[in-house]
Amino acid sequence: MRIGQGYDVHRFAPQADKRPLILGGTHIPYGCGLAGHSDADVLAHAISDALLGAAALGDIGGHFPDTEAAYKDADSLVLLSKVCEMVRRAGFEICNIDATVVAQAPRLSGFIPEMRKRLAAAVGTDAGRVSVKATTEEGLGFTGEGLGISAHAVVLLDE
Repeated sequence: MRIGQGYDVHRFAPQADKRPLILGGTHIPYGCGLAGHSDADVLAHAISDALLGAAALGDIGGHFPDTEAAYKDADSLVLLSKVCEMVRRAGFEICNIDATVVAQAPRLSGFIPEMRKRLAAAVGTDAGRVSVKATTEEGLGFTGEGLGISAHAVVLLDE
């Protein structure tokens, strides 16, 4: 068994950029999205890093650098699927994923079932193996001040 931990954070983009907010591959209606080279899906990025870490395959930035035009505005669920291919080629199967999104706003509870479904499809597993939770920071720190969103993920792999 292998355990991996992932973390990602993105600041909110200026409203003038008109970026959509994407979390777990799900469009969340909100006044602005997150800044980033790809679609800035912090949840998919944290899960990707947890998977890569558990398999000792590096990190998402090493495989999909933000200096490459090919990943500009990339769909992070597509990148997550590619990470899963790497993990499986290395001889591992995904047992489960447990992730937490940290955001003062917007409220995410109504979107969690869709996030779980989309993440499970990208990973190639059952939604029952994918847990997504959301919490606030009670007004503390950069997420509490509404400056951005972060996500934490833990995964378990089996050889």
